[in-house]
Amino acid sequence: MLYLLGVVVIALAILVSVSLHEAGHMLTAKAFGMKVTRYFVGFGPTVFSFRRGETEYGLKAIPLGGFCKIVGMTPQDDDVEPGDEHRAMWRYPVWKRTIVMSAGSVVHFALAAIAIWLAAMFMGMPNKDIPNPLPAHVKVVDCILPDGAQRECAPGDPASPAKQAGLRDDDKILAVNGVAVADYAALTKTARELPPGQPATIRYERDGVTGELQVTPAAVQRKPLDDPNGAAKTVSVVGVVGPSLPPGVPATVTYGPVDAIPATAGYTKDLAVGTYEAMKRIPEKVPALWEAVTGGERDKDTPISVVGASRLGGEALENGVWQMLVLLFISLNFFVGVFNLLPLLPLDGGHIAIAWFERARSWLYGLIGRRDPGRVDYMKLMPVTYVVILVGGAFTLLTATADIINPITLFSR
Repeated sequence: MLYLLGVVVIALAILVSVSLHEAGHMLTAKAFGMKVTRYFVGFGPTVFSFRRGETEYGLKAIPLGGFCKIVGMTPQDDDVEPGDEHRAMWRYPVWKRTIVMSAGSVVHFALAAIAIWLAAMFMGMPNKDIPNPLPAHVKVVDCILPDGAQRECAPGDPASPAKQAGLRDDDKILAVNGVAVADYAALTKTARELPPGQPATIRYERDGVTGELQVTPAAVQRKPLDDPNGAAKTVSVVGVVGPSLPPGVPATVTYGPVDAIPATAGYTKDLAVGTYEAMKRIPEKVPALWEAVTGGERDKDTPISVVGASRLGGEALENGVWQMLVLLFISLNFFVGVFNLLPLLPLDGGHIAIAWFERARSWLYGLIGRRDPGRVDYMKLMPVTYVVILVGGAFTLLTATADIINPITLFSR
């Protein structure tokens, strides 16, 4: 039941966000005097509708988005009634059209910022004082799972060498056989290269006191650290997991209403960098998505669709990690806001780019004394638009298919 509730919560949050996106277009268009004839939530057959003034509002049967109809978005549109020519969107100054077309993304950014600000006060934001990378503070497991499965220890599972040797939770590992380890990644790499069954000397720090002990690593099958999809091979493990936070260092920090503002700005900056990096890696992730669809292991770093986001929301609520629903809401809104501003038709960013191209071209022609060439003919751009729609649709279908048959799972179920 909790899983289903989480799925529904994320799906509804996405629907509300998209509906508010379209409302942003509608309200700014109306504020400038443009004519808006329709505003609907969803697509397909109309469930109900009503009219207020010149605009019809309603709900469609398929809750997968929404739309608003602004009259005369391009000079080629034939939806302008006699007497409304002056209210056609394309006739308005470029700055007004830019505000209207960017209003949808601004709504997404505002939703993300408000959610971050509230999260900073009531949920907590990642602690900026946590060292990066984390020192090798570890948790000691009770047993070794030879196949690396995510499950509880069972009778017959080998005991943890680290626990048998006397290591404790939160111990900071300093060196293995005299080889210094700066962080948990270095510890894992060094431990895997130890000869199985031969004692190794581990130097550690506990409560400010340094000590040494002997650990006899166990031989297990694990996939390469640098290739999660590679073939498993025999390596050594000592029976610790991590990295864990240094004792006394909280994972998250809560703020007051005023202090939450710079915290929100900092998190938004990190989110912008992360979104840029994620979008830059999308082309190289397509083969990984195809592999996941055709039976390979799903790479957790591949993109997800609305289906995948909803499933992750269900998992999060089912496992009591409701905070992840908030983070998903924030990330999705920010990503959609950025993506929608890409200078490609039919995205809003494409319309903005064309509007400013027209403005720059008119200025340049005026500067050199030539006649203004006028507006861009959108019909000539339709082949490019169709290519963008085809590629985007294929990518969405591929991602959604992967999320259905081979979804990303963050929790063992």
